[in-house]
Amino acid sequence: MKTRRTIIMILTLCVALSFTACTGKGDVGKADSSSVSEGTEKTEDLQAKLDDLYQQENEIFEKHKDVWEKVFSKMSKADAGSDNYAEYLASTVESNKNSFTDDELKTLKEDIETIRGIEGQITEVDNKLDTSGASDSKDDDTIAFNNVSGKDFDGNDVEENLFSKNAVTVMNFWFTGCKPCVAELSKLNELNDAIKSMGGEVVGVNTDTFDGKEATIKEAKKILESQGAKYRNFALDANSDAGKYASEIMAFPTTILVDRKGNIVGEPMVGGIDNQENYDTLMKQIKSVIEADSANK
Repeated sequence: MKTRRTIIMILTLCVALSFTACTGKGDVGKADSSSVSEGTEKTEDLQAKLDDLYQQENEIFEKHKDVWEKVFSKMSKADAGSDNYAEYLASTVESNKNSFTDDELKTLKEDIETIRGIEGQITEVDNKLDTSGASDSKDDDTIAFNNVSGKDFDGNDVEENLFSKNAVTVMNFWFTGCKPCVAELSKLNELNDAIKSMGGEVVGVNTDTFDGKEATIKEAKKILESQGAKYRNFALDANSDAGKYASEIMAFPTTILVDRKGNIVGEPMVGGIDNQENYDTLMKQIKSVIEADSANK
């Protein structure tokens, strides 16, 4: 699951732990040993087991959310090269142990041991998917949104040409209870105004509104209005490509760039663009995609 690994290892500002596509089963940290049983298994069964294991990790972070958010705030993108997630977490905690109380360190060490066991099972399932060839599309460097379905907050269907009509689409994933997400909404609106004439557009994807939940859409619209954000926001179908992509996001807000063909370009940006450095970095990437689009015409 390359997308999940990439996003987890980037500087994490806020953990979101209520994903539509995750189907947690069982108690936190008590992964069923049968989840990696021997024998031939269907790809969809293996993927379901993988989702279950990820959800178990999510629930660990949720159980001790306050202390884990402190850990994530200490993560450095420059050090995020390890594929061993448990060891990366342990290293981050050890490097910043003076920032935690003794009780917090005890909690973190116990959680990391549980995560280490879950990661071992994830590796086993991943290896089975590799053997079957089913994970090839997951590990491809290029991720494409071939199926983006749902409605905007005004009830209009997502157009088939959502991506094709723009040189670049800036897709921002957020949820209503995420303070950093809300804080950047006005800046995203400013960005949308700035790139319209360049062939770009900002669209928001609120993960609380998946599958058209009216109450959460109403709440999200109020927040957008309060922040002066007028760019389009979507309530996507959880089973669409973009919905499935969002289910793997472990940190919010996350912003990606999508080209005219529906391909994700470059790495996701984690963190708000109300930070000027992030804004400048994102704008540079946007211009690069637009220039490449012009060169290909």
